[in-house]
Amino acid sequence: MTDDVKSSLLDAALNHVVFDGWSDDAFDAAIRATGTDATVAKNVFPRRGLDMAVAFHQRGDATMVARLAEIALDGMRFRDRVAAAVRFRLEAVENDKEAVRRGSSLFALPQHAALGATLIWGTADAIWTALGDSSDDVNWYTKRATLSAVYGSVVLFWLGDTSEDHEATWEFLDRRIENVMQFEKLKAQVNDNPLAQKILAGPNWFLSKIRAPSRMPDPDLPGFMSTRHPR
Repeated sequence: MTDDVKSSLLDAALNHVVFDGWSDDAFDAAIRATGTDATVAKNVFPRRGLDMAVAFHQRGDATMVARLAEIALDGMRFRDRVAAAVRFRLEAVENDKEAVRRGSSLFALPQHAALGATLIWGTADAIWTALGDSSDDVNWYTKRATLSAVYGSVVLFWLGDTSEDHEATWEFLDRRIENVMQFEKLKAQVNDNPLAQKILAGPNWFLSKIRAPSRMPDPDLPGFMSTRHPR
């Protein structure tokens, strides 16, 4: 029942976000449009417009994951799997581009910047998890940090892209992933260098002690994205 209320309110709000942003005005308009009891709506979205923006982002992640589950990934190069995931994520919201723009502006505000970063990290985590990432060491963090940077830059490029079918965005995405591949190649060469191994023995020992967080839903762990807030 809660999911149905959340979905209907979010759908209704999208008609107003273009003009009002992810604001209390958009939240109130969604209540009026759906006839939802105000108390129920506030229980679903305690922070009103802000929580609606969070829900909109999470909906895009869920749509991307569902689409990834429908295609055969085994025959694709790994870089192509990542590129497909990022593309699917953007295509999930291509009809609501202005809502994404409004969300980007909202999460760029100092008071919401940490939440925005958490959302992007959650997207990167959703992609790596869907692609079957099994890393349990420091690579769990570096993969998500790198992909967060790639995804964030691609979103900004996509928002300003007016090319047909966003072809310029997909070319930009390929270049960013190529940059990452080149960095990974360089990192492997450094790790295979005997002299570098001796120099980095201390840092590598320290990094070897780092472990990925549990998959259990603990809001204090960096892989968990929560919309809960102190009352």
